[in-house]
Amino acid sequence: MNTPSEVRYPLQSRIRILVVEDSEADYELLVATLGRQGLNVECRRVEEADTMAAALRDERWDAVISDHQMPRFSSGEALQTLRRSGKELPFLIVSGTIGEEVAVEAMRNGADDFLIKGRLARLGPALTNAMRAAESRRDRLDAETALRASEQRLQNLSAHLQTVVEKERRAIARELHDEVGGALTALRFDLQWIARNGDAPAVRRAQQALETLAQAQEASQQLMRNLRPPVLDAGIVPALDWLLLQFRRRTGCAASFRTNTDQIELDDAAAMTVYRTLQEALTNISKHAQAGRVDVDLVVRDGQLSLEILDDGRGIAPGDLDKPTSYGLRGLSERARAVGGWLEVSPGRNGTAMLLTVPVRATEGGTPQGAAA
Repeated sequence: MNTPSEVRYPLQSRIRILVVEDSEADYELLVATLGRQGLNVECRRVEEADTMAAALRDERWDAVISDHQMPRFSSGEALQTLRRSGKELPFLIVSGTIGEEVAVEAMRNGADDFLIKGRLARLGPALTNAMRAAESRRDRLDAETALRASEQRLQNLSAHLQTVVEKERRAIARELHDEVGGALTALRFDLQWIARNGDAPAVRRAQQALETLAQAQEASQQLMRNLRPPVLDAGIVPALDWLLLQFRRRTGCAASFRTNTDQIELDDAAAMTVYRTLQEALTNISKHAQAGRVDVDLVVRDGQLSLEILDDGRGIAPGDLDKPTSYGLRGLSERARAVGGWLEVSPGRNGTAMLLTVPVRATEGGTPQGAAA
């Protein structure tokens, strides 16, 4: 809904024009010319910045027409005053002194048109055209504002969903640990009793069942680690170091981890974002990159945490980032945005670089640490 200062009127209605002019005679000529050209106008004259700013603030206007050079004001200053007001109004310059170069510069800075005093035959058409152009600009700005609001709502929804998912993951992990884990442990005790006290066939079956149970417990623990990595309880630096260790063992790929701090205060959402970013990057590298080496650097400086992941693999094509199915990278970007950070992925012929930056409260201490294969 438009506010009273933004109501738009059709051109056949009364047009309210703020005229920046130091000459009363020139002002009256301009008003009379507009009337003769069939426009129903209501005008007010100002000649200083303060009175123009007050008029823009307190009243509704459909256009501004300004002289170019006045003793205490100029068209350039008038245009800046209009811009500072936040109003999207057509701005015309009518002057007897403005040169062509100055006029072109004024239009480049946002003026809609300029006319020479004494040659006002096209004043009416210039004004109506400028008003239509201003209407189009307002429509475009309204559409852009609506689009930004929609994008913000989608980002908020994405952040909310990420939070809900992580809460559900934690709850499921607790259930697995408390309920399933407890039941499997009790079952192990029973099978071990049978293995100690049963006859030979029962002992063999119990031993086979214990082996199957061990696999089930390992699968359950793996599920818990995927849902809510317990290593995060030790801090983000040990958690990232553990991820690299598991990556080296699983793939045989050389990997290094360096950091300039061992004390980082991260809330749960930020810690999970950093952890999941490295986890997803390592998963992509192992599946697609054909890399021989990965280098991970964690740097905390000036209230920012930067996690850089470099690999020497086949690289990522520019078009890969825009694929509709690139949900992993999009999800990581949304995670980063939700905690006030951002994610950059740089494709190249000699590998890929991923950079995550998030705001942190950190205590930097010690010397950079590293763990190399």
